[in-house]
Amino acid sequence: MALLRPMTGEVTMTMAATPEEVWDLVSDVTRIGEFSPETFEAKWTRGSTGPEVGATFAGHVKRNGVGPTYWSLCTVTKCVPQELFEFAVGTASVTVNNWGYRLEADGAGTRVTEYFRLEPALPMRLYWTLLGALRGRTNERGMRTTLERMKAVLEA
Repeated sequence: MALLRPMTGEVTMTMAATPEEVWDLVSDVTRIGEFSPETFEAKWTRGSTGPEVGATFAGHVKRNGVGPTYWSLCTVTKCVPQELFEFAVGTASVTVNNWGYRLEADGAGTRVTEYFRLEPALPMRLYWTLLGALRGRTNERGMRTTLERMKAVLEA
């Protein structure tokens, strides 16, 4: 399996904004619909009202921007203000994918890295073997679009 593409990817972009300003944007899941080409809305669930480890939210996704459309359950797994926001996609017992943002002060701005990481369970490894190259490119394009849209808002 050494030829198998890593089940992860990331895109980094520098934004002329403080880590605090970027944090406020990336950790507010209710705004993701402004930026993501696939997730067009999200809402905090189960009593959660903001970013903290264990908080839950649901993302309304239109796969590949065309469908099918479905809700994804998400749980915040890492939350370090102005540094790291990560969440798992899946149920309480099965995580399928992880998405996150790493923030690093960079001069007068912030280097923002959006990333994804699939869980290494057998079904996901099979999926990635068959569709990994295509889905990886789609994810990377989507992350670039998301970061470009965030950058436009933060630098306006």
